[in-house]
Amino acid sequence: MLHTTNPVIKHNAGLLNLAEELSNVSKACKIMGVSRDTFYRYRELADEDGVDALINRSRRAPNLKNRIDDATERAVVDYAVEFPAHGQHRTSNELRKQGVFISGRFGYVITLRTSKNA
Repeated sequence: MLHTTNPVIKHNAGLLNLAEELSNVSKACKIMGVSRDTFYRYRELADEDGVDALINRSRRAPNLKNRIDDATERAVVDYAVEFPAHGQHRTSNELRKQGVFISGRFGYVITLRTSKNA
């Protein structure tokens, strides 16, 4: 019998407890609305690492949106400081001539982000 107070783990532990109580994995899975494959995955995690291993873990790599290298960001900020009257698309076009390739919108996002951090 697995016990926990964490609401995220409670559902998974409840499935394992129900299967043990009913002595029938198929019935427990049908009642809880999960596949048997998922049940066996949960059981393996609980057997290996304990109840705390049942917490939902994302297998997806983190997606860091709007991240660029420091040199490009510095070039955009320097240009925006030097020519504050230039719009986002002109800034993009001028930086493209210098070898820094960004979209106009992304240049705008960078300047907004750095002005908020300053």
